[in-house]
Amino acid sequence: MNRKAGSAGLSTLRVHLPAFHLVLSPARGLVTDEVGRLREARPNPASRPGSLRERLVSGMSSVLLIALFLVAMSLSSCGFQLRGQAAIPYKTIFIETAGYSQFASDLERAIRSGSQTKVVSRRDEAEAVLKITGELQENRILSLSSGGKVREFDLRYRVTYRLTDRAGVDLAQPGTIDLHRDMTYDDTEVLAKESEQLLLFRDMKADAVQQMLRRLSVAKPLA
Repeated sequence: MNRKAGSAGLSTLRVHLPAFHLVLSPARGLVTDEVGRLREARPNPASRPGSLRERLVSGMSSVLLIALFLVAMSLSSCGFQLRGQAAIPYKTIFIETAGYSQFASDLERAIRSGSQTKVVSRRDEAEAVLKITGELQENRILSLSSGGKVREFDLRYRVTYRLTDRAGVDLAQPGTIDLHRDMTYDDTEVLAKESEQLLLFRDMKADAVQQMLRRLSVAKPLA
């Protein structure tokens, strides 16, 4: 700390601290924080308009949009169909089941929303008839622990079908959609595993619907 005599008989007190340099001048009545003033005067690079970072982000965004547009154009030019969309070669179709089927209900909804084909309620109104001849949902033991407890299940979902015209003439070979999922099991978490099993079967049914849409789209069109 130093004291220096001023011209008016007053003294100026200079205080030196590690982070601050204060000049106390009673003659002027001012307290100046030199370090703070320098920090405020220093420009912030991140706040500069048109900074390098902003230009890079803008450029990357433009390149990404162009790349996505080119990919979409190439996929559409080669006939690629997005999930949930199908170009079924029949104007009308009738879905025939032995009873209520969640798969048939989901398939009907997918055809209505993802194609130009109309799902009709009468067989004699349809150009094509999709008959669901079988639907199986089961789980089988895949592996056991050393103590004889179940460790894994093999979940299976299978749909068999036949596609004909209204007179019963085959438009495609009778087919089967067969799906599998593996699920670990723990008898201390029975409720959680039951919920997991339901979700896996629901996922397989959704997958089967998409597979059926693809098979219908490549079926033989009517002459």
